[in-house]
Order: sequence, then C-alpha cells, then structure tokens
Amino acid sequence: MDTDRFLTVREALQRPLFRDAQIVAGANGLSRQIRWVHILETPNFETLIHGDEMILTTGMAFQLDSQSSVSFLNNLIEQKATCLCIELGQYVHSIPDGLVELAERHAFPLVLFPHTVRFVDITQDLHSLIINRHHRMLQELESISREFSRLTLTSQVTPGVLKLLYRSTSSQILFRPLKGKPVFFPAISQEEQEDLLAVLGGLWEELAELRPNAAPYLHEHGNRTLLLKPVGALDQTWAYLVMACPHKPEEFDYLLLDSASLSIAQELLRTRYMEERKQFSENIWVDELLSGRHEDEQQLKTLIGPDFKTLNEMSFRVCLIEMENLYDLHLNPSENELDAIRFHLSLILRSAFERFSFRPLLTLKNNRLAVIALDRKAKAPSNKRLQQALDSLQSLQADEKLKDLKLIIGVGRPHLNLKHAYSGYQEAIQALSLYACYKKPILFYEELGVFQLLLNLNDGTTLQGFIRNYLGPIIDYDETKGSELLLTLKVYLDHDGSKQIAAQKLFIVRQSLYYRLEKISELLGEDFMSPENRISIQVALRAYQLLHPDKLTEKRAPANDA
Repeated sequence: MDTDRFLTVREALQRPLFRDAQIVAGANGLSRQIRWVHILETPNFETLIHGDEMILTTGMAFQLDSQSSVSFLNNLIEQKATCLCIELGQYVHSIPDGLVELAERHAFPLVLFPHTVRFVDITQDLHSLIINRHHRMLQELESISREFSRLTLTSQVTPGVLKLLYRSTSSQILFRPLKGKPVFFPAISQEEQEDLLAVLGGLWEELAELRPNAAPYLHEHGNRTLLLKPVGALDQTWAYLVMACPHKPEEFDYLLLDSASLSIAQELLRTRYMEERKQFSENIWVDELLSGRHEDEQQLKTLIGPDFKTLNEMSFRVCLIEMENLYDLHLNPSENELDAIRFHLSLILRSAFERFSFRPLLTLKNNRLAVIALDRKAKAPSNKRLQQALDSLQSLQADEKLKDLKLIIGVGRPHLNLKHAYSGYQEAIQALSLYACYKKPILFYEELGVFQLLLNLNDGTTLQGFIRNYLGPIIDYDETKGSELLLTLKVYLDHDGSKQIAAQKLFIVRQSLYYRLEKISELLGEDFMSPENRISIQVALRAYQLLHPDKLTEKRAPANDA
C-alpha cells in the first residue's frame, strides 16, 4: 500500500518540531494514520473529534490525578483518535503508570514533550503536509478514474478494470456475478478461492439489501478487511465487486472501488440491453403463445424448440403491465425515446422477476409488457414472491426516464402447461380492465370475485337488463333529483348494513342516512334486505360499477380548513 497518500505518526515524529519528543508507550501503533491535528483541553470532547486525529494537550483536562487522565485517554481510544501528545509543564509533571499501561495495551502512541512547545506551529506544519498529500491523492484518483473510463471503450472492460484496481490498491480483487463464475485477480489457489466465497456466502442476506448506489459493505476477515460493492444499474444489482484489503481501507480505496464498479456496471448495462433486444427477437413465439393460436402439443414443441419440456412443466402466471402514462411523459415523444423507456423497463422487470425466482418470458405490445412468469420454486408458495417482484416495479426512481412512469398490472391465475397461456393472458386482461373499479395498481384475477362472472355476461344487453330490474327506480331517482341513493346503497351493503360505518364513509350525519335508507326502501321495496334480494342487488351494483366505474366511487375525506 502507498503510505505516501496519508501521514503516519512515525512520519510526524520525524518532523523538526518533534525533535525532542519521546515515545513513552504504544510504539506498535506508529503506522496509524493522522487525518488532522486537534488541540484538546476539555474532558468532554465526544462531539469535537471525528477519529484519526493527533491530539495535542497540556493536560489541563486531567485535573492532576491519574484516574482522570486514564479516563481521558480511554475516551480518546473509544473515539478512534490516532495518538496523544502531552506537554509537561504547569498541568502535567509526569505520566501516570496507568496511562502508559492503557496506551501500550491498545498500541496507542503516547508522545511526551519534555518542555513547552508551540502547538500552533505543529498544527500548521502537519496540516500543510496532510492537505498536500490529500491533493496528490485526488490527482492520482482522477488519473485512475480516467483510465477506468477509457477501459469502458475496449472489448475487455471487466478484466482490464480488475487488473487496474489491483495495481492501484495492492488488494486481492474478486468479481462475483449473480450469474456465471467468479473471477479472481490475481489468480489464487483453489483453497483461498473457496475460503473467500464461503465468507461471501454467509453475507448474502445483508448484501441482498444493498443497491448499486449504496456505500461499500465492510467485513473483517482474519487479517484482511473485505470491501464489498454492489454492481448494477437502474436500481438492480447484477454482481458484486470485492476488495480484500491487507490494510485498513482508506478514502482512496472506497473511491476507487466506486469508480471501478461504475465502469463495470456500464459494460453490464450495455450487454444486458443488447441481450434484451436479442431475447425479444428470439422470443417471437411468446407472442404466438399468448395469442392462443397453438394449443396442440406438437405445434407448441415446434414453436418453442428444445426448451419446451422444461418450460411446459413449470407453473406460471401471466402478468400484463401497462405503462399508463407512457405517451404523456414527454411532449410528442420520439420513437427512440419510447423505445428506450420500454427497454429500460423490461431490463428492470426481468431482474425483479429473477430476483424472486421467476423466469420471465416477455413480449412487448405498444404501452404494455406481457410476461409469462415461470416459477422456478414450484414447491414454495408463489403469491407472496410474485407480489414482491411486482411491488418493486412500483418505485422506479433510479432512472430519469422511468421515475414518473405509472404502471398498472393485471395478473392471471396460476396455470400448468403452456397451452393454457392464452387463458392466463385473458385473465390478466380482465384484471387490468378493472383498475378503474378497484383503483389498485396490482390486481390478481382471484381478487375479482363476482366480476369474473359479470365480465363473461357483458354482451351489451344481459347486464343492462339485470341492472334495470333491480336498481332501475334508484338510478332514475338519482338522475332526476341529483341524489346519491345508489352510492349510499352500495356503501351500506358493502359494510354489512352498518349504519354507523356507512354514515362515516359517506361523510353524512346518521339522520341523513336514515332518510336515504327510507327512500331506498320506498323505491326498492321493504324486503330489499332479505337474503335473496340483497344478493341480487349487490350483484347488480357490481354490474353497474363494471359498466360505470367512475359513478360509484366513494368520497374522500373533506380537507380540513386552514
């Protein structure tokens, strides 16, 4: 490691102003880094230092007793100071044995000035060194970062980046893609490889929570410190870059790791984008499958090819993802802009499904993505995992093109055997079509209830006749008087005939509700709450909601006056 990038205690003690200084304890810690120099004359300094500082003191805070001096030093060690320099004189005449013992035990350099020194001269001298070295470090960092950027234009981005990262940090480098074999640079023995991979295996739960924009994860392993950085883009992680540092990681290491991971991420994004396009062109048969034109097994084998048997035995759901405001995001968007948005979304979608153990087969239709989500964990419940994958699509803040995109999603029932893909697709369409009724961004076909039946009866006359038969008088009364009896009836029945809850949901007083219910009883008949009539009325209300989704929307709570 290049120690010229930072100032150590050993180097500071070689400066002329430390000519008469004596090391009385902690000589094993002379390689500690000094980030700054601080003059400290108070025992309560927890908020005054940040760590890695050389502390200068006259001992005023010790109050001339060994107990307070040991407490002072112990606090410095806990706050991760670098070393303590004490001036003998008015406040300290000798160093207590307890102080020496504590410093020695923690390899914490304890330096003694036998006579009065000018602390201001020391701080000025050391600060100029620290600032100059920091400036040189930034210059070096900028030069290496430019080299990382240049490597992204070559055909061997990842190997070149790993080599440069190793050369710049003198640390063992490991590139661990989520798919594919790990790469070690430089090459190490099989035993060492297995040791490193075993450590990573125990950290996957913590790493799974990290995103590419997160700070590197730090883990102590033996006499080395592992820095682990997620590599990816669009809020998706595709690999991990690991530095096994034989030294305490410094700012330089963190910044280089960030720069290296960004260069590799650019290559991975470019590769994924090209693969996504290739998969769309190769998976034309997905479109054919969803169209329902091929139900014969032999036809399906011919259509899908050698993967047919594997895919056909996997349980699946069809998800239909609509980019509701795709054409509103930009004024007169060009086809290239729309194309970029669609493919960015498909990249994120594919990663999200794969993360929750689904194999997605995608096809793109204007502002909709249709996905056959094949379940790789057939024995594990899929509903929760699929919900998590779809929920992750609702927050697309990682990319400027996608952050304002509004998605609504319909999901078909679970199916086995790909000849049923068409049925799953139709179910997803039906679920998507009921967004206006439910106002839920993700709707599963199983949640549709009686709407499953009503959708199949919607031939233009059957539902209209049923609605008129059970709700006609109320619909006519509302249209004539401008009242809300139909909404009142729906809310009242949806909450099991609870007058208290219905009044609250409608934001009216109980007396107003009683009046409305009396009018409903007058129009529909006093037996409208009998079991048979109530079921029919509720179905008629759902049918009306299907045909007029905006007319039976419950009110929002009124805003409070300022």
